[in-house]
Amino acid sequence: MAPVVLYTTRFCPYCHAAKQLLQAKGVAYEDIDASSPAVRREMMERAGGRHTVPQIFIGDTHVGGCDELHAMERAGKLDALLAAA
Repeated sequence: MAPVVLYTTRFCPYCHAAKQLLQAKGVAYEDIDASSPAVRREMMERAGGRHTVPQIFIGDTHVGGCDELHAMERAGKLDALLAAA
């Protein structure tokens, strides 16, 4: 399974929703707290300037945020991306 990385903040409802979807699918993920300015800059650089959380990466693919993650699930594309190495 491709590694999954989420940049999140503690009180973000979209972050919680993204994590819930991944947990429901049994997907392990690395949760990086983007509360500090240094980590937020790292996230923005990696996410092409996007500054909102969550920012989700599956393998080398930048999925985007919670809405994009759920859209991939509805379209039936999330499992294939997760399975890619």
